[in-house]
Amino acid sequence: MHKIFLTATLLMLGASNASAEGRLVIDAAWIRSAPPGAMMLAGYASLRNDGDAPVVVNGADSVDFGSVSLHESVEEGGVARMRALGRVEIKPGASVLFAPGGKHLMLMQPKRALKAGDGVKIHISTQAGPGAVAEFVVRDNAS
Repeated sequence: MHKIFLTATLLMLGASNASAEGRLVIDAAWIRSAPPGAMMLAGYASLRNDGDAPVVVNGADSVDFGSVSLHESVEEGGVARMRALGRVEIKPGASVLFAPGGKHLMLMQPKRALKAGDGVKIHISTQAGPGAVAEFVVRDNAS
């Protein structure tokens, strides 16, 4: 009887230490091509949470840019503006689209000339966990 109680207690302790976690997946990642010498580009992708807890995206970085930040294009009073996003929460099983005219990665000060077909690795940071890295391909449009 003592063995059964001990085994049951150990199983319960193990179950209580299990925790839910989110898992960020980056799909369809691309960067809009820009004229030579452009100091600002935009990156787009679908960010999906394949985990069982919310994922909070709170930044991005790349060795190919001086800085990478999360932004959103919004219309205020009939005027299009860009604003920085401090964070983006993605619920379990949900996706958030970073696309032209909406949320995007602001890619500042490219450290090399980029042309259509080039690939750039970008790391998307999360509040908890390792985040995710994807290769963003430079192209003229989304397709």
